[in-house]
Amino acid sequence: MTTKPEARIIPLIPAEMYSAPVESTSTLAEAMLTPEEQEQQRQADETWRRSIPAQVFLNYFFAINYHLQDEAGAPQGGLGNLPYFRQHQAELGDADVAALTKLLHTCWSTEYALRATAELGDENFLRNALHWTFPQAYHTILSGLQAFLYTTGVRTTNAQVVRREVGRLVVKNAYPRPVSFYAAGAYGDFSIHRLPLAGYKAGLHIAAQEIDAQAQIGQFLRTTRKQRAIGVRQQVQANPNTAIRSQKTGRPLDKWTASHWQQITWRLGYTTIFDLLGRLRISQTSREIERYVEADIDFRLFHTSLLNIVSYLNGVHETYVAKALGLARYEQLVRELPLHLQGGFVQERLRTRVQPTLLGAEPTPELRMAA
Repeated sequence: MTTKPEARIIPLIPAEMYSAPVESTSTLAEAMLTPEEQEQQRQADETWRRSIPAQVFLNYFFAINYHLQDEAGAPQGGLGNLPYFRQHQAELGDADVAALTKLLHTCWSTEYALRATAELGDENFLRNALHWTFPQAYHTILSGLQAFLYTTGVRTTNAQVVRREVGRLVVKNAYPRPVSFYAAGAYGDFSIHRLPLAGYKAGLHIAAQEIDAQAQIGQFLRTTRKQRAIGVRQQVQANPNTAIRSQKTGRPLDKWTASHWQQITWRLGYTTIFDLLGRLRISQTSREIERYVEADIDFRLFHTSLLNIVSYLNGVHETYVAKALGLARYEQLVRELPLHLQGGFVQERLRTRVQPTLLGAEPTPELRMAA
């Protein structure tokens, strides 16, 4: 993992894009309110406005979870049917098994902490827990991803290398359809792939059907890719050796045309679900998280959505690792888990996801939950 300060979460959609809530009373009726009632109304409106960035952020992650639930169907969303998965194999010695075990233990212990938050607290606790649940959700998936990449020969903690490699894997259909979507193209000309409904306008409400979910995921991809494009431009222009300069003055250009943006497109790679999850990273010195903590949103729904996404992606990575290790060796690894991880979600995913995918069998029917 990179040692550079992690990116701050920024408001995803400027508040000015949305008008104030529709007034339910006329001007005459408002005039009849007492000063105390007027102040309460003003505070309610202000809370609504402050909550917009957090509500949009919740919408995005709920939409991803909705899309996973709608598309999954078969175990792991059809992972076992992918040619890339069927061909996946690796030669792993004892040192490799030890390295994979360490990565998986980090992944699972972080997920364990994320799950414990939901069990310990009420709505108010979950609100304040965003300080650690955001980075926990990101880092548990990152550790599982690094374990998967390790079996492909990519053995690094460099964040940019990890991002580039996982982008290639998504495009090469190494991931099930529910999480195989991505964005490509230059700034101002982004294209969304494997989300046929992503072109529809995203609303400000929780997704109620698949068209809403895909529209919101598409918007999340575009805003995230735009943010990255602007960041890459700043890096390029700050470096005298890479800056695009004016032919007249020789100075770095302040204004770019479409052709200038196209020159740095290769640096962007692909924007995938892992870039969206990267938006959860919080700098410890950042106060931006307070904007979310103070918002009036459904924090339990937010936590549940995050946990389901974590469970899905960790399950995919665990299945890849199990295939590379061999099911018997992976089962032994699970049997030897630390005490706090025994008899829990790791074994449950082994039974309901990993084994059925590798053995080509259906799991035992059970209630739908984040295993």
